Amino acid sequence: MTIHRATSLGHWNYFLALEEDLERLSRYVDLSGNDDAYSIEIARLLLNACAEVDVVLKLLVKKQDPSTTASTVNAYYPEISSKHPKFIGFEVQLPRYGIKHQPWIHWAEGTPPVWWSDHNKVKHHRDRDFQRATLKNCLNAMGGLFVAALHLYEEEAKTGGNLQMPRLFNVGNGYFGGASLGRFGNSFVCDLSK
Repeated sequence: MTIHRATSLGHWNYFLALEEDLERLSRYVDLSGNDDAYSIEIARLLLNACAEVDVVLKLLVKKQDPSTTASTVNAYYPEISSKHPKFIGFEVQLPRYGIKHQPWIHWAEGTPPVWWSDHNKVKHHRDRDFQRATLKNCLNAMGGLFVAALHLYEEEAKTGGNLQMPRLFNVGNGYFGGASLGRFGNSFVCDLSK
């Protein structure tokens, strides 16, 4: 028997899997507060989200310029900010918890976001910097991944092709283009050019 497969949005699906873990965490740590809370589970989510951010950003710059040699967050900045000028200020919402934030707003030439720097400290010096694995850093990393994945799959976002709608995360009002219930689940349209 033959199995036919369509192209999968692997990085979108990975984001959704991490989001499911964050939703599970929200049963024990209220996401609408507790920004300084840290734990093994929050650290795991932070490290996984940031690892995926790195992968997705690398793919995004390669998609824009296949000859790029950029391989760090600081090296990605000029390429992403020039091709996607609204990326830095992109608003992410978690409506269920009344949260709105811009996870990339402090990213600048030579200066990664605080959550990225803190993740590196947790990754390399967990023995002394474990307390940096905070809920605030985790939410920013997850929001940063959401923004990066939307930009990687920009064409699918414009048409609602990201088949499964996130359960927690949403785009700012200026980018939302509607939602639909279809045969394969809920999807939303997001126009990143607005």
